[in-house]
Amino acid sequence: MKPVYVLNGPNLNMLGLREPAVYGSETLKDVEDRCRAHASSLGLSIDFRQTNSEGELVSWIHEARDRACGIAINAGAYTHTSIALHDALKAAECPAVELHLSNVHKREAFRHHSFIAPAVNGVICGFGVNSYELAISALHSILTSNKKG
Repeated sequence: MKPVYVLNGPNLNMLGLREPAVYGSETLKDVEDRCRAHASSLGLSIDFRQTNSEGELVSWIHEARDRACGIAINAGAYTHTSIALHDALKAAECPAVELHLSNVHKREAFRHHSFIAPAVNGVICGFGVNSYELAISALHSILTSNKKG
């Protein structure tokens, strides 16, 4: 089976250092390790990536159309600004889940709107690092039900 792409946007390379009261103390490497273990327990593999570049995220989403079975994306601040990511996710035509470590609805008003939410199957936020595992589980559920249907 093709891997699940776990895509991370700007500033997520700073996890563990940047605002630990909001984002926790685990590093992005810790998150990756947890995602790999969880995906493996579900019979999935992952391709885990991070970039601070919007264009690179768009290119990875395009690549996922042929090379991934689904996408879990934490687009960071691009969630609230990028129509390009929305369009790329629509064009990918594969299951996708938007995720965030923090509950964006309890934060600044500009974080309350997601441009990518209408292009994905669902949104998970506010569960810290567990948001990644929940997104992978959601993709597993979508993929499993697609095989049955």
